[in-house]
Amino acid sequence: MAVQLLTPEGMFQPVPYHHVSVGTGSRQVHVAGQIARDAEGNRIATDDLAGQVAQALRNTARGLAGAGARFSDVVRLRFFVTHWSPEKMDDFTAGFNSVVDELGIPQPMPPVSLIGVDYLFEPDVLVEVEAFAVLD
Repeated sequence: MAVQLLTPEGMFQPVPYHHVSVGTGSRQVHVAGQIARDAEGNRIATDDLAGQVAQALRNTARGLAGAGARFSDVVRLRFFVTHWSPEKMDDFTAGFNSVVDELGIPQPMPPVSLIGVDYLFEPDVLVEVEAFAVLD
């Protein structure tokens, strides 16, 4: 297995992700920021953070699969969410949880960051996700 996920003793718990990942493979996969668009570029789940999180993760899974990877190969996820506030966490989590089984996202997750930003490249884009994976 190219990816080992761990949370060393003494690190803050409980969180829904591991604090550390170790990639030992030689092939790296970097999936650019994915948003809530279908293959034709049509908007999905406009004004719905949960729906956009789910679609962005589905697109991330497609990107990973295109390189022969899966979420179990991911060493890091990074989310950017517009106008973030703690009140949005329930919607964010609902979108994420709605696709965990469908996409085979490990629980706990690999190291993950959620970064609040003012604006993404188009006004209807509420979330963008990047993934970094390692393969043997």
